[in-house]
Amino acid sequence: MLAVLHVADFALQALLRAEPARPSAAPAALIDPHSRPARVLACTPAAHARGVSPGQTSAQALARCENLRLLPPRPEAEAEAAAGLLAAAFSLSPFVEATAPGVCTIQIEALPPARREPALRQALAHLDSLGLAATAGTGSTPLLALYAARHATWPDAPLFLPDNERAFLARLPLATAEPPPELAPILASWGLRTLGDLTDLSKASIAQRLGPAGLALWERAAGQTSRPLHTVAPPQVFVAETALEHELETLEPLLFLARRFLDRLALEIQNASLAAAEIVLQLTLADDTRHVRTLRLPEPSTRADLLFAALQTYLETLRAPAPVVGLRLALTPARAGARQSGLFDRALRDPHRFAETLARVAALVGAERVGTPELQNTHRPDAFTLVAPASDIAPPPPAAFRHPPQGLVLCRHRPPRPVNVRLAPDTPRPLALEGPALVGDISACAGPWRASGDWWQADQHWWREEWDVQLAAGLGLHRLLRTAEGWFIEGEYD
Repeated sequence: MLAVLHVADFALQALLRAEPARPSAAPAALIDPHSRPARVLACTPAAHARGVSPGQTSAQALARCENLRLLPPRPEAEAEAAAGLLAAAFSLSPFVEATAPGVCTIQIEALPPARREPALRQALAHLDSLGLAATAGTGSTPLLALYAARHATWPDAPLFLPDNERAFLARLPLATAEPPPELAPILASWGLRTLGDLTDLSKASIAQRLGPAGLALWERAAGQTSRPLHTVAPPQVFVAETALEHELETLEPLLFLARRFLDRLALEIQNASLAAAEIVLQLTLADDTRHVRTLRLPEPSTRADLLFAALQTYLETLRAPAPVVGLRLALTPARAGARQSGLFDRALRDPHRFAETLARVAALVGAERVGTPELQNTHRPDAFTLVAPASDIAPPPPAAFRHPPQGLVLCRHRPPRPVNVRLAPDTPRPLALEGPALVGDISACAGPWRASGDWWQADQHWWREEWDVQLAAGLGLHRLLRTAEGWFIEGEYD
């Protein structure tokens, strides 16, 4: 199974996402500066609504929309947007192909079917946070997945997962398969309008009448074009940089670009199962000097908001001698290590990691065995229930005893150790005991102390009888316990 992430009008979106002061909803168009006259390559929906369309000259476009912004392509902006698209693709699978500008094909066979849709929606959310309006689709071949991604509509339905690929292909327009210009009039004269119209004709007859180009078109229309993916390697260094088109003298646009960079870098370092330990900031100034600063984080993190907060705090205190004309950010990777909390530190270091650990433990031992023990309102020893642990702070330490404990300390055995007990013939006084780890006569004893409870519930009724016994030959002082299950050594006095 394959998936495709598709960013329509990629070069234009790459420009608009880097302009915080200019909303993308305003009419704008991407032009080809090398053509004479310059022609429109792509336009925003606002420009299209006013009559602008690809192929028009710049004069024709301005005649239809007088406040239209004409933007030339910027390779640096496209490279940064492509890096963000790859970062979102690598969050789905390590097998990613950079198919075309704005198109990534991903092998998602290893993803369980139940996780594919949530994972794709999360990847689309990552791209949205990076300022890229993308769609996604799945298919059994790269071409089918691309058709599905192009069929999805942003922002209403950005994800399309075809249930029946054959029926999905049949209703697509014939232009979807990109027929060669010399074949388009012939197919139109035959009355073929959809891919289904073409595939209803036999493959052999199309090849006989239209030759190899017709055969390739029929296979594209049927979705039979399959090929191996030419995968790319994920990044080994986490760097983002750009040369600014205009000098920046205020903080807001610089912070906007920095957040765009950190969102992408944080996603890349998270995909590599690493965390950022340092942020290396480099500002190129208009006086041909550079300002470099390394920001050490309190602990490695993959959260873009934490990284941005550290960078923003520093930039708000920086006074540069000249305007900024270039920005470079680099993350120093590290393993996210575990560290013991302070003795008097009640706050959790990472609530998210704490919740993840609890979920893993619950998956191993069962959710009913995970929680914080809480004593029950009963005299039954060791009666407790498990309640959900706090997610923000550790529980406070217990209050000090009103009266300090006195006497010997009982070191309890968990679980109690079963023993055989010999009783006196005339009284229930224990005379000797024999067990796997303890054998001897009882030289002195005190008790019994009896307790019981829950007598009104037949399945939970309990009773116990306790003795303090001293064994001969210096074998120690022990607590002897008798229940309905038999005799046990509950513990030894220290």
